[in-house]
Amino acid sequence: MSNPLDPANARTAIENLMFTYAERIDAGDFKGLAALFAKARIIGPKGDVQGTGSAEVEKIYQRSTQVFADGTPMTQHVTTNLILEFAKDGRSCDVRSRFTVVQAVDGFGLQPIITGYYEDKFAYTEADGWHFTERRMKPKLAGDLSRHLKYELKDA
Repeated sequence: MSNPLDPANARTAIENLMFTYAERIDAGDFKGLAALFAKARIIGPKGDVQGTGSAEVEKIYQRSTQVFADGTPMTQHVTTNLILEFAKDGRSCDVRSRFTVVQAVDGFGLQPIITGYYEDKFAYTEADGWHFTERRMKPKLAGDLSRHLKYELKDA
């Protein structure tokens, strides 16, 4: 049995969580996405807590993300430039990364709609394995989000 605290194994587990987030939001699976945050909170760009735990996180996505006839937001979230910093005991990790979201819907050709940074925190416990404890989203560049968000994004 492999050691989940070995840095290579931990990195793979953490990357899988981050990429699962992208997979689930692009599938319109807000319940599955929210499950990733069962023991975590979502932080806004200015440090405000937007939601904690699965139920609150699911509500964030349901009230903010447009979904089309196929049940998806018609997006592709691409996460890159992961930088992992493990605590000395190897049981927690801070991760900085970048995201790019592209979208295409009828009458709206394929294009990037937003880029930015994720600042994530992860922890390891024997009961839960590696899991999110916090995600802070910091938008950097915004394009036309009118077919993605149900509200107007400010400060991007």
